[in-house]
Amino acid sequence: MIAPTDLHYTREHEWIRLEGEIATIGITDHAQEELSDVVFVELPDMGDIDKGSPTAVVESVKAASDIYAPIAGEIIEVNTDLVTDPSKINTDPYDTGWIFKIRVTRPDQINDLMDASSYTAIVS
Repeated sequence: MIAPTDLHYTREHEWIRLEGEIATIGITDHAQEELSDVVFVELPDMGDIDKGSPTAVVESVKAASDIYAPIAGEIIEVNTDLVTDPSKINTDPYDTGWIFKIRVTRPDQINDLMDASSYTAIVS
């Protein structure tokens, strides 16, 4: 399992990369391994979102899983490439497999998330 050290993580297996006021969100390598082959992604709608709110759905051959907002903000971009190639979540979850981006309204909420070593400890 890969858990890049420059990201933050949730117990629900989302990752977040915060760059200034923009946060990129996806699911972790561990999550995609557990799901197996991702076959469909329901992308979120643009607009305001609260921390912990369901935003998207990732479906695999095994199950469907809700994706939650790890931080409050405004959804400003979605990865439309996942509509035609949802397998990007399996092959590259931390780069081309990102799901959505948020303009962060509560940057202090990043402190509620785990670092890579803490996340690795809960999934090992």
